[in-house]
Amino acid sequence: MSSEATGGRSAQLKHTGLRPGWTTGACATAATTAAYTALLTGRFPDPVTVTLPKGQTPSFALAVEELTGSYAMAGIVKDAGDDPDVTHGALVRATVRRLPAGGGVVFRAGPGVGTVTRPGLPLPVGEPAVNPVPRRMMRDHVARVAERYGDTGDVEITLGVDHGEEIARSTWNPRLGILGGLSILGTTGVVVPYSCSAWIDSIRRGVDVARAAGRTHVAGCTGSTSERSVVAEYGLPEDALLDMGDFAGAVLKYVRRHPVDRLTVCGGFAKLSKLAAGHLDLHSARSQVDRGFLARLARRGGADEALAARVAEAETGLAAFRLCRAAGVPLGDLVATAARDEALAVLRGAPVAVDVICVDRAGAVVGRSAVA
Repeated sequence: MSSEATGGRSAQLKHTGLRPGWTTGACATAATTAAYTALLTGRFPDPVTVTLPKGQTPSFALAVEELTGSYAMAGIVKDAGDDPDVTHGALVRATVRRLPAGGGVVFRAGPGVGTVTRPGLPLPVGEPAVNPVPRRMMRDHVARVAERYGDTGDVEITLGVDHGEEIARSTWNPRLGILGGLSILGTTGVVVPYSCSAWIDSIRRGVDVARAAGRTHVAGCTGSTSERSVVAEYGLPEDALLDMGDFAGAVLKYVRRHPVDRLTVCGGFAKLSKLAAGHLDLHSARSQVDRGFLARLARRGGADEALAARVAEAETGLAAFRLCRAAGVPLGDLVATAARDEALAVLRGAPVAVDVICVDRAGAVVGRSAVA
């Protein structure tokens, strides 16, 4: 039996019994593909099939469509599966217009999609809040449609979400400086549902499977990006990977009772800064990035008072990291080391060596601790 069938992220999801859903990025990609196809052929594919970053090929039914001489619009209702996602049921629209040859693919924020107004996010100020992976997915699908029908692939894509500005008030977007609506998100296209009890049970099963397979080194990852990073670092097999999501405490407490020789914790810088500050539940609804804590770490790493003050006032953890990186202060390593020390405290002397790796949104390593 393959490791994929018995352990790792895929098996954890199957074990929960929860139904996965699709991200706003996947819905926007499907809507864009349908609209661009209709613009070139006069017909909307319905359902429309897209290819996600991990190879899945879901099909989406169109909820609305409109075709004129100058543009095509398609809309898809987001299905978040069993995840308690505030965007479940939202109508994601893509309006596609052709541009002159050489115009490229241009993204616009329509009604209900936010605009970036502050630095510290992976997009420049003034850009629509359409994250890098969904942008790449849409560009790839535009290129495929263009090749199929002999077009240049130069288009303007305007994305909207019905009632998105209202829905966004229930998210962190206003605090992050994303104004006017929601973000178009997703690194895999798939929404992994998180029921606390079901997911914690799946983490425990993942540890059991790894131990039964004789794995001596396992990794707890916060998501698919950190999972790819830790595999690139250590070449760990599927059944040594634990999709811990926000439940760092669940991994540490179970490994404390069921030890392995080595545990690597890998996740985004901001999320792991919460572990470094002593939080074992990393969900945004239950813990927040403590910028005062980051400022204290920065001072420990050589930051002067002026820099520490800027870190304490930074809009996001990523913005704080960038300030320190520009000044030569190793905030990423400091966060990783502090997170490792918190993990060791939870392990309470269990015979488990621990290291922590912090990554950015693209999966690049921005901080690491020594093994202890």
